Amino acid sequence: MTAPAEAARPPLDGWAGLEIAVQDAAGARAAAAGGASRVELCTALRMGGLTPSDGIVEAVLAATGGAAGFVQALVRSRGGGYVYDADEVDTMCREIRHLKAAGAHGVVVGALTAKRTIDLAALEQWIEAADGLPVTFHRALDACADPLGQLARLAGSGVGRVLTSGGAVRSIDGLAVLEAMVRQRPAGVEIMAGGGVRIQDIGALVRAGVDAVHLSARVPFVDAHPSGPGGGAQELDSTSVELVGRARRALEAR
Repeated sequence: MTAPAEAARPPLDGWAGLEIAVQDAAGARAAAAGGASRVELCTALRMGGLTPSDGIVEAVLAATGGAAGFVQALVRSRGGGYVYDADEVDTMCREIRHLKAAGAHGVVVGALTAKRTIDLAALEQWIEAADGLPVTFHRALDACADPLGQLARLAGSGVGRVLTSGGAVRSIDGLAVLEAMVRQRPAGVEIMAGGGVRIQDIGALVRAGVDAVHLSARVPFVDAHPSGPGGGAQELDSTSVELVGRARRALEAR
């Protein structure tokens, strides 16, 4: 049996720090060993991430020692856009309740209306289902017509953190909007930069005033075992301890 990873290092001098997107227990161990403050746990990162199973949550908690606040679970029942019908919203409510029961420390959600505004009605249902768990609003915000304007609508919603690239494909290209988000964010809401983050971008993102940085720190590898008909692509991803460590050092050097 593999020993649990060392607990994640504490926040950096009061700064919220480093979040790593991971898909499994091995990825969570690598993130913790490299110095992540927390992980966003999901499956299918190459699709943008989907809801992890209860079993994956339990395995990650066992692998990392269950450090408080470490496991933030993505709630996204399918790939594609962020406009959801009533059945999909209900499905994700059920997923949130299951994730909480499995021990997740927080959930990551996001929904838009057909007019590319935040779907506050869906968000309210998910926050109710979370029943006190911390809630992060993900990069659905970056698909809004006006990300900065929509950020203000999260005031008093129960969302405590926003993951955003400032509306750009890569966070480094959204610096001006990120800086404005930091200045104009609702009270009690952290701004976490994420989206195509490279190690060399971290210093500039920190100087923009964000509270945290989010990246996947993953490297591809080829599954040597045959997948068989219908088995899908054999190129997979794993979380790199070395990349997480470099990101941590970049934060410490800020």
